[in-house]
Amino acid sequence: MSPAYRLAENASLAARNGFRVAARAELLVEVLRPEGLPELFALPYLQQAPLMVLGEGSNTLFVGDVPGVVLSIGQLGRQQLGRDERGTLLRVGAGEHWDDVVRWSLGLGLAGLENLVLIPGTAGAAPIQNIGAYGTEVGEFIETVEAWDRHEARIVRLDRAQCAFGYRDSLFKREPARWLITALELRLPHQHPPRIDYPGLPQELAALGADTPPRPSQIAEAVSRLRTRKLPDPDRLPNVGSFFRNPVVPQELAQALQREAPSLPVFPAHGDETQRKLSAAWLIEHAGWKGHRDGDAGVAAQHALVLVNHGQASGAQLLDLARRISASVQTRFGVKLEPEARIIGADF
Repeated sequence: MSPAYRLAENASLAARNGFRVAARAELLVEVLRPEGLPELFALPYLQQAPLMVLGEGSNTLFVGDVPGVVLSIGQLGRQQLGRDERGTLLRVGAGEHWDDVVRWSLGLGLAGLENLVLIPGTAGAAPIQNIGAYGTEVGEFIETVEAWDRHEARIVRLDRAQCAFGYRDSLFKREPARWLITALELRLPHQHPPRIDYPGLPQELAALGADTPPRPSQIAEAVSRLRTRKLPDPDRLPNVGSFFRNPVVPQELAQALQREAPSLPVFPAHGDETQRKLSAAWLIEHAGWKGHRDGDAGVAAQHALVLVNHGQASGAQLLDLARRISASVQTRFGVKLEPEARIIGADF
């Protein structure tokens, strides 16, 4: 076997998903170096079997075992590639833990990623979902994504425009069978105005006694405190963070809902003046689901957007709960919730 990758048959995936539900992979492949990919995909079994790419599984719900191949890119490495008038260019391997990347950038004195601190998962998974939090999305700082293109059987480099980033969306999410992300290059600008207008963040910064304007490290600390207080620790109460996306609806519907419920948070929808983004957490909580529990499948008491596994819940039980929550919100508010989590083995 090539030292560039490792193979394991009938491998457990329980430690490789945020819910810690029981699931197994017919074949688990861990890629340690991308130069091993041509040899790996020349293997007859990989040319025929279905393939799923998995990072840390921090956004994944398994509903049963996984047939075929589960492939994990474990390439590590972080380096500065240079500085110019546009900012500092950083390169990180896909297997790096995302929170480590954020804290490394802050340690270098760079700004931009501070609002994305404490998001679980690998760097390679970040562009797929275009991860975002507290008014920031990773896509705005990505200059290049390096990936193995299964159609062309080679490593390619895609610039930001080619990645087609959207709200919790990207080219890689829309074509999951084609792309295996191996590395990212991030451009962090020399001047980055702090983004601190997200609800709760100004108050947390004030409680910290932060500077005016706050330093990136202070923003990261405030975001960390907010996330730790609002979201259950996945190591203690297994979860994948926000299970549902914030729904985007026509402006007229948002206004009608807000007239009936003035406390409903409504946000702009990425430059589209005809659309508005609603708070899925508010909708779920006001439909009566916050803190709900069915056996070991439940909704976090701290945050209505987070589904949790209290112990031995199966993927099917968690999926059933999520479906009932979505149906309840649609019945009460006329708004359909879609999962942000990646569901493997079933349709939502």
